[in-house]
Amino acid sequence: MDEIRFDKKIDGIAEVRDDTDRTGLRIVVELKKEADAKSILHYLYKHTDLQVNYNFNMVAISEKTPKLMGLKALLVSFLDHQKQVVLNRSQHDLNQAQNRAHIVEGLIKAISVLDELIALIRQSKDKRDAKENIMERFGFSEPQSEAIVNLQLYRLTNTDIQTLQEEAAKLQETIEQLRQIIENPKKLIQTIKKELKQIQKTFKDERRTIVQDAVEELKIDMQTMIPQEDVIVTVSREGYIKRTSVRSFTASNGERPGMKDTDDLQFFKEMNTTETLLIFTEKGQYMYIPVHQIPDIRWKDTGQHIANLANVAADDRIVRAMPISEFKDDHYLLFFTKNGMAKRSLLSEYQSQRFARALIAIKLKGDDRVVHVSQTDGTHEVMMFTQKGYGLRFKESDVNVVGQRASGVKGMSLKEDDYVVSAFTFLEQSLRHVLLMTQRGAVKRMKVSEFPVASRAKRGLTMLRELKKSPHTTVGVYPNTDDLHEVMVFTDKNDMLKIADLPIKDYDRYQTGSYLVDTETNGEVVDVWPYIHHELTKEE
Repeated sequence: MDEIRFDKKIDGIAEVRDDTDRTGLRIVVELKKEADAKSILHYLYKHTDLQVNYNFNMVAISEKTPKLMGLKALLVSFLDHQKQVVLNRSQHDLNQAQNRAHIVEGLIKAISVLDELIALIRQSKDKRDAKENIMERFGFSEPQSEAIVNLQLYRLTNTDIQTLQEEAAKLQETIEQLRQIIENPKKLIQTIKKELKQIQKTFKDERRTIVQDAVEELKIDMQTMIPQEDVIVTVSREGYIKRTSVRSFTASNGERPGMKDTDDLQFFKEMNTTETLLIFTEKGQYMYIPVHQIPDIRWKDTGQHIANLANVAADDRIVRAMPISEFKDDHYLLFFTKNGMAKRSLLSEYQSQRFARALIAIKLKGDDRVVHVSQTDGTHEVMMFTQKGYGLRFKESDVNVVGQRASGVKGMSLKEDDYVVSAFTFLEQSLRHVLLMTQRGAVKRMKVSEFPVASRAKRGLTMLRELKKSPHTTVGVYPNTDDLHEVMVFTDKNDMLKIADLPIKDYDRYQTGSYLVDTETNGEVVDVWPYIHHELTKEE
């Protein structure tokens, strides 16, 4: 418990003290002012040995087969077994009593013809001959004749005759009782009850467990126990994630965070430890990561790869990292895929209690991949762009709201061999320009107004002039907002370049734009993304 306080896994514990003395065990947990005592107690129950649960599998041999049973099935199986045990025992006792009654009956009859029996035995050659003569002369059975020849002379007194008569009466009574147990199911149950009560009486002790109609669920309000702290959260394009204290970030003197030379920032934001980060991958999975559970790593260190936090495939790639302060019921997530699909789901459906593994965000078909994910309030517009240079604009409301695991609807109709390279949402009148880059290193700025609002599932308008020789293809299109000053470019020669002199004049949809990358030297552009600055602002 003190380690939990020391490691700051929860907030609200001021001190854990051991006051155990000769009078008994005593552990004192002192709480901070306004701490939620019940939630902290439940947390300690769940994460320490303050309360321990024992689980076991109730496997029993039933009908000659091992079976995993619940309590009711186990009791029913036990009672069925007890019925069989009592029946078998009663049948055995009945056979024994009947055999003994038969012999006692023979002994009583033998005493009534005692003189003749003695004379007959004296005339016999041996024991076997005597038995045969007795059976032939008086009609005794073989067990009866065996008992007669083995009878000792002192048993022939009047006292023993009376004893035999009493035994015969008792045997008949026992036989009748055993027959009732065997033939009457109610009598069988009464016998089992009587024996179980006798076991209880013999071995009874105080119950060591408490039987309750309902067990209180341990509800933990983690929000009240998470130490609230502002931290810097970063996610790199290659999948490295970390949170860093503001102090460590401030001490960096403006240096870029620790990353590989081929890596770059995909997400940078100051967040609170009570918030949540959603990370979406191109294979349609997402990770629900509370900020306080993100590894705390120094600014200059690389961070931890998401594959170590969740079961993400090694060849999967992060598409979007999204900060969430509250899972509102009136907010949505919009997914856009390579094959032109669009899906809109409630943000609240992506709130999860499972942090250790990736979850399904969207159902993808075939080789489809997620291109972008946006959070909206239901009033946004959508723009989608393809590799062959088509752009489409339509209303978010054209995409019906579906469940978390759905595939969505067709957002854009594609030509053969064409695919979506970029997509995003925006509020009407809040975005005036978009920035496009081609594989030949050309960049141009276009007005959003050149793309009139259409309906979804259309091909859209062309954005590139058709060239017979070395035609341009779209690598990426991004909103040209006021904070987009630089972009990063990755080429097929594995060069990563930062482009700062972005065009400030507008080009129409048929113009090529400005060539900002020397493809002969650096290679053709295969990827482009906005350069993320790491200065803290009110927005960040």
